[in-house]
Amino acid sequence: MHINSPAIFSGENVKVDVKKTNEYTRVLSIDIPWDELKVDFDKSIKKFGKKVKMPGFRSGKLPKDRLLRQFQPNIEAEFMENNFQKYYLLAVQQEKLVPVNKAEISEVQFQMKQHFSFDAKFEVEPEVILPKLKKNSLKVQKTVYRHDEHDIEDAIMQLRKAHATITTVEDGAVEGDYLICTLQKLDETGVPIIGKKFEKQYLRVGKGSFTDDQKDKLIGLKTGEKTRIKIPVSKEGEDGDYELTVSNIEREILPEVTEDFLKLVNPDLKSVKELMVDVEKKIESNFNERSRQAFDRDLSDSLIELANPSFAPSMVENYMNNLVEDVKKQNKGEPLDESKVREHYKPSAERNLKWFSLRNKIIESENISISKEEVDAEIKTLVHRSPQSEKEIIKFYKKPSNRQRVEDDIQEKKILDYLKQFAKVKEVEVLTKDLREQDHEH
Repeated sequence: MHINSPAIFSGENVKVDVKKTNEYTRVLSIDIPWDELKVDFDKSIKKFGKKVKMPGFRSGKLPKDRLLRQFQPNIEAEFMENNFQKYYLLAVQQEKLVPVNKAEISEVQFQMKQHFSFDAKFEVEPEVILPKLKKNSLKVQKTVYRHDEHDIEDAIMQLRKAHATITTVEDGAVEGDYLICTLQKLDETGVPIIGKKFEKQYLRVGKGSFTDDQKDKLIGLKTGEKTRIKIPVSKEGEDGDYELTVSNIEREILPEVTEDFLKLVNPDLKSVKELMVDVEKKIESNFNERSRQAFDRDLSDSLIELANPSFAPSMVENYMNNLVEDVKKQNKGEPLDESKVREHYKPSAERNLKWFSLRNKIIESENISISKEEVDAEIKTLVHRSPQSEKEIIKFYKKPSNRQRVEDDIQEKKILDYLKQFAKVKEVEVLTKDLREQDHEH
């Protein structure tokens, strides 16, 4: 909460007692004497008087003693309502506290010419204490990926698919073809259900789209022909019966790996062998990046586990509220089970808040800063990687929020580089063959 009030209490007899309930909860007991309140209370009387209409008196001209005689409890109640925030903010500023949620007000006492006292309970960001780090304090795993020929073949297949052409075929559908079709849902007796007709649907023949018995019904189909199939309609495995009518059949034609194909992929490549080398370099680069990201995450997780910093529950709640709003925007008005979203993301939110507090403490303790020159150099590196997009990249990073993102990335790298000196690294070798088998199982 940002406090705008420039002045602290003017009276010497104002009492502000701070009670620390736990690492993140504070209770301020605030007691303001009448001398400090009088000016504000007189303003409340005048303000209240302007709203009162009484026969024989012009609006706002009702005598003060008459107003108090008739409306004192109302004026006192309005004064409290209008001034809680002012005195609370002054007390918070005086005690150099930064609340992270709205205060709960209790134990309120006030009458004219007497003290105004109340308690304000709120949460603050807990003080973070970094553990004393030494060599091998942080246990971290580093994955070394070992790729094989299959990865290269897969990558070249992806390049072929990226440059594939689509042609309409008149002969019967084969595995891998796409059927543009109409699906009419049927009831248990095979009668079409009104309102359940779906046109211009794309279905792939086989290749993981259907079980083998369904795939067999699609192979050989021609334009205009029909068949009856079952399509899963729920995670529980329930199937729906549909009549499928073929409107069109499209086939993906993959280019052969020839000199013409090399020109499409990269004009600088002179031979298929060069293509293989280039593809392998990219595979190694991708797996190295995957390994680096996992290592960095493991390093930060290791510090989180060692330090185990506390956090204010309201900070998690604020984080989750923002996250739910982001998911709603991505969902574009579709129904959303907020409780499930919160349940799913809560562990991640708590982890991120812990890391955020620790990294801030490291920045402070190690005096980590980022210069304008460092940000400019990083942007130049990005331009060097994609020289064809130089103008777009430079324009993109002229925006302050995008430059800030680069600065944050450099800062994160410096923090992790600092932590690496305390890491005990265990290397684990992973064969990409095993990864493919896991993906196939899922």
